[in-house]
Amino acid sequence: MAEEKDLGEAQRVHWQDTYAAHPGMYGEHPSAPAVHAARVFHASGARDVLELGAGHGRDALFLAREGFTVQATDFSATGLEQLRAAARAQGAAERVTTLVHDVRDPLPLSDASVDAVFAHMLLCMALSTSEIHTLVGEVRRVLRPGGVFVYTVRHTGDAHYGAGTAHSDDIWEHGGFAVHFFPRDLVNALAEGWVLEEVFAFEEGDLPRRLWRITQTLPR
Repeated sequence: MAEEKDLGEAQRVHWQDTYAAHPGMYGEHPSAPAVHAARVFHASGARDVLELGAGHGRDALFLAREGFTVQATDFSATGLEQLRAAARAQGAAERVTTLVHDVRDPLPLSDASVDAVFAHMLLCMALSTSEIHTLVGEVRRVLRPGGVFVYTVRHTGDAHYGAGTAHSDDIWEHGGFAVHFFPRDLVNALAEGWVLEEVFAFEEGDLPRRLWRITQTLPR
């Protein structure tokens, strides 16, 4: 447990330093998963969206431009400062709120308070399997009945799986970034009690990173 906390804190500092050194490092255009999520959220009638691991906000701002009210969380205060500045510049500040939050802690939201949750590569950060299950339980708690959860993770078919520094629980650190690579049975386990709508394989970046995009719905 102490090792997990130490790794998590080291990752928080690493992300803080990375955002400070490379403001807006992912650019202004939304990720492909965020574009998919917007379509799914619109189709479900969602209005209020929670984004976990929003970083400097390219996806949160896109979702706001799509008409959603967005609560954006991240454990990097630096990233969220950049998000707020971009929201002001884009005239989207009224549709986006931010909160510094570590997903290893309970989500600071009321039960059944949001319509949809989006998380691009947040669940595959330096989190143990137990912490991931707890987090998905929290997502379920804050979603309204019929709510949609769209998340992406790097999986065990990724080129960096098994490379770099080994930590426990399928976590490997490469280039200073620790990643929990998902086997398919973990995706299935996290979908228990949900309606698993889709597990979509895709690639991103120059390596390329190999990911799954998961869409699952809370029963009404």
